[in-house]
Amino acid sequence: MKHDLIELYSDYLLSSFGKTTATGLSNLSDDAYSHDQVTRLLSTNQFTSRTLWGYVKPVVRQVEKPDGVLIFDDTIQEKPYSKENALNTYHFDHTKNRTVKGINLLNAHYHAGDASILVAYELIEKTIQYTDLKTKKIRRKAERTKNQMLRDMVKVCCQNNLLFRYVLADSWFCSNENMMFIRHDCGKHFLMAMKSNRKVSLSLEDKQQGRSQRIDTVDFSEGEPVEGWIAGIDFPVLLFRQVFKNKDGSTGILYLVCSDLECDAESLKTIYKKRWKVEVFHKTLKSNASMAKSPAHTVKTQSNHVFLSIYSAFRLETLSLKLKINHFQLRAKIYMTALRASFEHLRLFVTA
Repeated sequence: MKHDLIELYSDYLLSSFGKTTATGLSNLSDDAYSHDQVTRLLSTNQFTSRTLWGYVKPVVRQVEKPDGVLIFDDTIQEKPYSKENALNTYHFDHTKNRTVKGINLLNAHYHAGDASILVAYELIEKTIQYTDLKTKKIRRKAERTKNQMLRDMVKVCCQNNLLFRYVLADSWFCSNENMMFIRHDCGKHFLMAMKSNRKVSLSLEDKQQGRSQRIDTVDFSEGEPVEGWIAGIDFPVLLFRQVFKNKDGSTGILYLVCSDLECDAESLKTIYKKRWKVEVFHKTLKSNASMAKSPAHTVKTQSNHVFLSIYSAFRLETLSLKLKINHFQLRAKIYMTALRASFEHLRLFVTA
């Protein structure tokens, strides 16, 4: 029965265009499930990343490929008017360059062929409270850093025998410890963005002599990757500069580091471009899977609602693959069907 209710809740999240409540789902199911049953689904279970893997594994096994990529990024679902707790608290949003109140989610997103599926995740719970010595205000922090979480998630994906070749991430996760772990402990390659002030050496001799330079001073005039060394890393890497146009017409520069020395410029561009698949997932999680539309207010109920939103996004992905249309087109079709049904009912009332 619990699985049936999970499926029903997921359908509710995907088809809803307003608040998603236990009463709303109960009414929609013609009281097949009571308000209390829906509430217990959120308040008595402990859905986790391991639970998610159990649901997505059969589909992943059908679509996975040796050249798949594992993409890491986090997203924040703002909930400024909900009561603060260890989960719904203040996080720094690097896209807005300020602190916001909400739920922070770190994702391991698997992409192979046409399929993009979340295979692991971590909710950032800031369970430790402390006093800021400067401001004297009470602050929160998590027991583990996001970089530690990334390494744990990569390890779990390897233990699950997930087929992938590269780990993709932005500069937030481009630490020596992460790069060493991915290459040595997991036997995988990485392709990550680097900050422009990161120091690199262009030969082993320079590295041994302690000679280095900022990556934004490296000569990339030929448009090809340059082999180099990073202090604290015991293997050579490829360094690459990608120049692109922003939406406002300005020019942007992205510095990349890759452990696979066999890649050329086009390969690096093509592989790193796949990282944006996780941004599509973030958007669909918020816009199509009702992540922010639940009034849940405790850590457990909020965590379980997030899991069910993730599961709903996964089901939307499987439908998209089957129907060969994207998430937003599929949701538009659902909306139009609902709108037509409402219109027909209204016309019946008017002409009665």
